[in-house]
Amino acid sequence: MAEFSRRMSDGEYVRSLVRRAASSQGGIFSGDNPSEYNATDPIRIWVIQVVIIIAMTQFLALIFGRIRQPRVIAEVIGGVLLGPTVMGRIPGFKNAIFPDAAMPQLNLTATIGLVLFLFLVGLEIDTRLMRRNIKAATAVSVAGLLVPLGLGAALGVGVYREFIDPKVNFGYFVLFTAVAVGITAFPVLCPLGYHCRVVVLSAGVGNDVVGWVLLALTVALVNASTGLVALYVLLTSVGFVIFLLFPVKWGYLWLCRRTGSLEQGSPTALMMTVTLLMVFISAFFTDIIGVHAIFGGFLAGLVIPHDNGFAISLVEKIEDLVSILLLPLYFTLSGLRTNLGLLDNGVTWGYTILICVVAFFSKFLACGAAAFGTGFNWRESGAIGSLMSCKGLVELIVLNVGLQAGVLDTRVFSMFVIHAIILTFITTPLTLGFYPSKYRIHTKSNMARDAPKAGGDSEAAPRRSTSEEGFKTRFAVVLDKIEQLPAAMTLAQLLHPSTSTETLVQEDVVSDSEKQSSPHSVGSVPKVSSASSSRISIDALRLIELTNRTSAVLKSTESTSLLQTDSIISIFRTFGQLNKLIISAALSVIPYDEFPTAISTHVSETETDMVILPWSRGTGATSTVEEDAGKIGGARNPFDGIFNKSNTQPQDQTSSVVYAEFIRRVFLSCPSDVALFVDRGSNLTTVNQQLVLPFFGGPDDRLALSFLVQLCINPDVKATVVWVVKTDTPLTPRSSSGDDLKKLQVPDTVLSPTGRSQTVYHTVAAADTVYGNQNTEIRLASDTADNIIWDRYTRNSTTYAHSSAVLSALSRITFMRQDAFEPLHHVLDLVNGEVSQCGRNVIVVTGRSRRMATENHAPELGRILAEKGFSIGSSVSKTVGSVGAALVADGTAASLLVVQAAATHAN
Repeated sequence: MAEFSRRMSDGEYVRSLVRRAASSQGGIFSGDNPSEYNATDPIRIWVIQVVIIIAMTQFLALIFGRIRQPRVIAEVIGGVLLGPTVMGRIPGFKNAIFPDAAMPQLNLTATIGLVLFLFLVGLEIDTRLMRRNIKAATAVSVAGLLVPLGLGAALGVGVYREFIDPKVNFGYFVLFTAVAVGITAFPVLCPLGYHCRVVVLSAGVGNDVVGWVLLALTVALVNASTGLVALYVLLTSVGFVIFLLFPVKWGYLWLCRRTGSLEQGSPTALMMTVTLLMVFISAFFTDIIGVHAIFGGFLAGLVIPHDNGFAISLVEKIEDLVSILLLPLYFTLSGLRTNLGLLDNGVTWGYTILICVVAFFSKFLACGAAAFGTGFNWRESGAIGSLMSCKGLVELIVLNVGLQAGVLDTRVFSMFVIHAIILTFITTPLTLGFYPSKYRIHTKSNMARDAPKAGGDSEAAPRRSTSEEGFKTRFAVVLDKIEQLPAAMTLAQLLHPSTSTETLVQEDVVSDSEKQSSPHSVGSVPKVSSASSSRISIDALRLIELTNRTSAVLKSTESTSLLQTDSIISIFRTFGQLNKLIISAALSVIPYDEFPTAISTHVSETETDMVILPWSRGTGATSTVEEDAGKIGGARNPFDGIFNKSNTQPQDQTSSVVYAEFIRRVFLSCPSDVALFVDRGSNLTTVNQQLVLPFFGGPDDRLALSFLVQLCINPDVKATVVWVVKTDTPLTPRSSSGDDLKKLQVPDTVLSPTGRSQTVYHTVAAADTVYGNQNTEIRLASDTADNIIWDRYTRNSTTYAHSSAVLSALSRITFMRQDAFEPLHHVLDLVNGEVSQCGRNVIVVTGRSRRMATENHAPELGRILAEKGFSIGSSVSKTVGSVGAALVADGTAASLLVVQAAATHAN
């Protein structure tokens, strides 16, 4: 006591406490070890654990994603690697990273994530989806439950006798094994046609509901001390389910309407608060009555309404937090409980293989046979059976519940984990093997469509044009981002003439009988069609990416209703109605890799004349413009990120690399003409639009010329067309666009043949137009086609009789012919001259000329890039062609319209 008094008087204890406090406050600068678990500051070790878990999961996801495996495979295997099977064998690893004292906080975080995940699973269940295919879905669901449950119970008998402690109730274990074999992971990724996908999702819903009910029954029986207590638990659970699905659901729906959340299709802050409170209170109640907390989260998901996209918007607010951060923690806990080292003899591995075989074939054969019996072919039935045998996340949850309830020991738990990994791993290759993309994309039911609408006009959309002018009347505009709307609207407005010249005049096809009866059938001007027969029709093709996110799956199942509520389609449809355009819409939720195939299928089914790919500068570009020699500043084109032209301007919102690859795939596979419109922004202070076409020849340039004439039917559009012919020797130093040009103005009424023939008709060298194998026949045919289309629009004769609308369009076009030693440099001078005169209302129309190029501009393009100080690969020129790449490199403040003729028209 005296010693204690002496130390207190000397202040030794006080100094000791001060040193401890200083060490705690000073952190690592005071010698504190951040990896050491501190009960008063557990965030440190928790952050270390989270970083390691997420890094391992992301690394494995990159590897398994290459072979099209779902993310759950990476999460489960990552957990196993971090557990005692692999990393746990490293001395000191578990005590340093996953000490026993720190596991409760990790378990709490993981449980929160699991409750939210089960809430999302319950939210996915939509009874409207089941009603659409009630017969097939019921047959597949019932077959996928009865057979696996029966075989699973039989399997449980053998496993119990071989591995389970007799203290565990035999009936409980058999019931649990039946549930583990019979349950199906809700198929997140369904690479199927729409009809098959709906059946699989509907059947999965039925399996999920029954499986969770049986699992809740098992947990209630295990946790109950007596049969009477188990009865109380079951009755309370049933009462709580009724309470949630009726009074609570009615009240929640009333509050959604009262706050306007249901009307706007997005939850307000109040509704998000109410929703989260409902989820956790429901989880709390099911936990305190003896059922696992996850069932409360699942039941809360059933309350959420699916009207007007409300459920989709709610999911989008929380799914990334759950799937990226919280769920991997749960699967790491599963991995820490898994020890494959216990599978150390032939009997154990034999039963593991037996579990895999029984679980797979009981599902695959039963569900496949039920699907085949309800009208699906053998490929669709095999795919449905493969998907229904998937285990995934749900199986791991079931196994962990069984381990925590004491029904499973560590060895049997590890055996079932191996079976879950194997069955989930083989799902994707089996599904793709039975039902590859070429069998599942070519069906009209893959895409939701509506009828054409045109501002109160009920007129049907026209079919493919038969005009001798080659003008287009049916277009498809691809919309997958809201940033593309300005570009799509700009081009649609140009395609639609003003009220004074509203009709795009098109020659009727005269029947043989009419030609014979008419004395002027030969050499006469064809009849002009009525306004209604040649109206421009535009299909808004809305593509939404199908990912492993819950919101994407909900969108795929609600595509029909989403077609009426999607904001992008609604805006474009309203734009069409205001401008009296015939607008129809189609929507499809598919994987991103299948976008080009979906576009090609849509074109074939609707007989589209041209596909338009809008590419806007995005929302991130600044509004400041440098008027320096016509160069663009704030309005950045989508390739500026590649060139890194300015470090002071924000990056364009359009992803250049990914989207450019998508565009090239559309160019490659689309059976119709394709137009890529790179929108650099327009000057709204002026009305007239100026088009510039550098013409080199070839099928793409011929299409560009025809399309330019069609755009010029709009009286607000003027154009300049220059036929650039490359010479072997330089003529004069490069000058401005107005020098050394022979301009040909088209009169308003009758064209003068003598005024044009002496200037325009120069023979283009054969080397300028090289197709295919560069044989003489192809070159001459191309030369002839180039001269014919040039002659059509620049010379008046009875052979090319134009309508009054086309004559009016030609009067606003200036035709020129220019010999140039460096064609691309001359094009840059020409375009920059037009921009200096017309501002930013300039659109350069050019052929892509990649499939059948007329001239190899690669050397000159390389010189231009060297002059500008840029170094790029071939991606830009592959996407927009050499002329487009030169304009991009020059930074010209003009929009770019790159066209490619269909392969069938290229010859």
